[in-house]
Amino acid sequence: MGENTNRRIKRRRLKVGEEGHLSDLRPGQECVVLAFHNDNAALRRRLLDMGITKGVEVRVKKIAPLGDPIDIELRGYELCLRREDMQGIDIRCSK
Repeated sequence: MGENTNRRIKRRRLKVGEEGHLSDLRPGQECVVLAFHNDNAALRRRLLDMGITKGVEVRVKKIAPLGDPIDIELRGYELCLRREDMQGIDIRCSK
């Protein structure tokens, strides 16, 4: 038998002041975007156009049952992103 590919990944909860990636947050946590580190220029441009810029406050609303996509709230609207795209966004946890 092969390995179970649908295993849930246990992630630790970031504490206030800790830095990590946007994909590390759990529902209800809030953060401030610090920087991008993404090699894909088109994806970076799209994220900037959607309002994810340095200094913006983001709150994780909910995570899909299988862990992808993730629903976030920023600048007064909600946005769903893939976990893979969120791994290139550095944040500092604020709540």
